[in-house]
Amino acid sequence: MFVMHGGAGTITRKSMTPEAEKQYRDGMEQALRAGYAVLQKGGTSIDAVEAGIRILEDNPLFNAGKGAVFTHEGKNELDAAIMDGKTMKAGSVAGVTIIRNPISAARAVMEKSKHVMMVGRGAELFATKMGLEIVDPSYFWTEKRWKALQQQLVEEQKGKPVASVPVPDDHKFGTVGAVALDKEGNLAAGTSTGGITNKMYGRVGDAPIIGAGTYAANDSVAVSATGAGEYFIRWTVAYDIAALVKYKGLSVQQAADEVVNKKLKAIPEAEGGVIALDRQGNFATPFNSEGMYRGWIGADGVPHVEIYKD
Repeated sequence: MFVMHGGAGTITRKSMTPEAEKQYRDGMEQALRAGYAVLQKGGTSIDAVEAGIRILEDNPLFNAGKGAVFTHEGKNELDAAIMDGKTMKAGSVAGVTIIRNPISAARAVMEKSKHVMMVGRGAELFATKMGLEIVDPSYFWTEKRWKALQQQLVEEQKGKPVASVPVPDDHKFGTVGAVALDKEGNLAAGTSTGGITNKMYGRVGDAPIIGAGTYAANDSVAVSATGAGEYFIRWTVAYDIAALVKYKGLSVQQAADEVVNKKLKAIPEAEGGVIALDRQGNFATPFNSEGMYRGWIGADGVPHVEIYKD
């Protein structure tokens, strides 16, 4: 089983043209097929997660990799994490600017270093030494994301206060993520993001933080989150879902709903959602925002993609 998300937020039918919707659906389907193909060939859940996320990192529609949003300083700073449910090993990178596929850098940290998280220049140097693809920062520039930053900067100049949690581009939390269950019964999770438009220098959200935006353990579930990162960090969202499954015996659906639609929903700013998967192939994709790009592909090999709440 392979499940993915492409971000959550104010995503409604009336705000989406048929052409745009088709592009998003096609992008999600391509990523789902890539991850599922790995599983079908007997690949590991880690392999599948990396493969699916790389597709979305290379797609400018999604806020990860090529489609990353801009910081206040006009830079693209990328974060990513990956976790192996079998070994409990994990790797993440944060604040990187020249690594084409941050999810692959996160995997390199997990497998080829003794650390879990590497940031900024150090993470970039490590990725370079590991032979990962390095690009000029201009590779990540897209007109849509640049215009979104300029719009927010104009609002600031009008004297409007900068909120402690800035409004994301298009009111969307455009993180991408995947969870997978392979033929050996092992779980894995991964998440990648460009953060939020107009974020302060050095800001890091929940995506690369193990237990907040990303978590996987064979004794419970694999989780990838998307949303208002500051709250997902404080409420250790991904691990909280896993703990409810492990210690209270809740189903993956019950646990994910408890955290997303009860705990977080009680906080007006804590908008977002998760994808969660257990070792029996049961999964949940709850969100408390108006929409979330999400999809799954199972034994029948048919990709299913949903966007809206209804």
